[in-house]
Order: sequence, then structure tokens, then C-alpha cells
Amino acid sequence: MNPLWFLRMARWAHRPPSPLRVKIYLAAAALCLILVGIEHFWGWPAWLTVNGRPHLTKP
Repeated sequence: MNPLWFLRMARWAHRPPSPLRVKIYLAAAALCLILVGIEHFWGWPAWLTVNGRPHLTKP
């Protein structure tokens, strides 16, 4: 783990974020989990898949 994360955790322990900021973080995490759940149960739609580059064959 990066040492800067420890400094960030110490800062949060000494000065916790406001309740609004905590709600924003929880909402973002919930949105991510909802998207992961949708993708897991229904799959990724084909119309959102980007066509890949053609692979070059080596002679």
C-alpha cells in the first residue's frame, strides 16, 4: 500500500468528512455496485461493445 494512503487515513481519522461528503461517497459506491450487479446478471449489451482493431498476422 502506498504510504500516502496512510497519511490520507490519518487525516480522515483526525478530521472526518462532513455527512454530505460521506453520503456522496456511499452513493457513488452504491451506483458502482448496481452497475456491476446489472452487468453480472444481464450481461454487457452488444451495442455498447466497441469493435476491436483487426489483429495483424505475423508471417
